[in-house]
Amino acid sequence: MDPIGDAAAAAVRGELVVFPTDTVYGIATVPHDPEATARLFDAKRRPRGLTLPVLVASVEVARALARFDERADRLAGSLWPGGLTLVLPRQEASRSWQLGDDVATIGLRVPRHPMALSILAAAGPLATTSANRSGGTPARTCDELQSTFGELVSVYLCQDEPIVGTASAVVDLTQADARLLRGGPEDADRISQALGSEASLLDSRAGVTRIR
Repeated sequence: MDPIGDAAAAAVRGELVVFPTDTVYGIATVPHDPEATARLFDAKRRPRGLTLPVLVASVEVARALARFDERADRLAGSLWPGGLTLVLPRQEASRSWQLGDDVATIGLRVPRHPMALSILAAAGPLATTSANRSGGTPARTCDELQSTFGELVSVYLCQDEPIVGTASAVVDLTQADARLLRGGPEDADRISQALGSEASLLDSRAGVTRIR
């Protein structure tokens, strides 16, 4: 048996797979197949206005999909792999991907979980969102996952113990000031430190409060 290979192969076929990450369980499929991403939106009941993020195996893969500036270099160098999603302008390679209403930017993350990284190494980038119905609490166990998604998911990869993490922090780097869109495992202070003293971080959760 090769559970990781089976999950990667199913995702490449455009099917939905579930696997653990360092934050929460993710439900995923290939990002370049519009029918596959439509299945992901439907399974999660996610509005198209909430763009699907993409998990990648390395910074090098991320650079092929999005334009990095010095701020992105610093954050990726300091906090990847880990619980931080960076929203960046798309490169040509990802421009046609139907990840939601926003066609100009892409959210990318390198996770810190060996199983997730193995699947990404085998399958390539995967559109991945937390494994729950939109607006609900992420599932913690395999029983909860299967109760939520049933046969909509082709392969479930589950770890023995429940996942008790929180979804990744999200930082938007598409404007002059970096903006914290969502808190998470990486807090604002650590993100600010990684950005460096010459870059400011606005907290968009609190009506654009300047953190530094």
